[in-house]
Amino acid sequence: MSEVQERGRGRPKNVELNLVPFIDLMSVLITFLLITAVWTQVTMIQLGSSVYGKKNPDATEPPPPLSEELVLKLEILESGYVLTVGKEKMKLPLIDGGFDDSGLIARLERVKKMNPNKNDAVLTMVDQLPYERLIRSMDAFLMAGFTQLSVLTGSP
Repeated sequence: MSEVQERGRGRPKNVELNLVPFIDLMSVLITFLLITAVWTQVTMIQLGSSVYGKKNPDATEPPPPLSEELVLKLEILESGYVLTVGKEKMKLPLIDGGFDDSGLIARLERVKKMNPNKNDAVLTMVDQLPYERLIRSMDAFLMAGFTQLSVLTGSP
């Protein structure tokens, strides 16, 4: 046991601290810590195995195969636009020193007519061009009906 002795005025004080309740509390806290750490690890293992393709015995038919998604990408270069639709690349060069925005809108509208459910597109732009060029290109996509636009950074 531990004890505290204090001398001062009057009688000397002898106080004995009972450390048993403190030790009991610490042992209970350590036990709970160990138990919860083990359950957390088991939960992570179960979650990981279900996400990475654990077979479900209740499933009778396999999921439908993924269809090939049409990729729509616009590269904004110093020499003009390069529009990629699937595996086809279309170049829209500069006209009279400026970008062919009306030609881009016309081609995007044709793509939208052929793929009415397609709403997403990806844009990339070289760093040397002004930011306004990216905004005008995004406006062209919005006018053609493509509402989900992504901008990739870095060189196209």
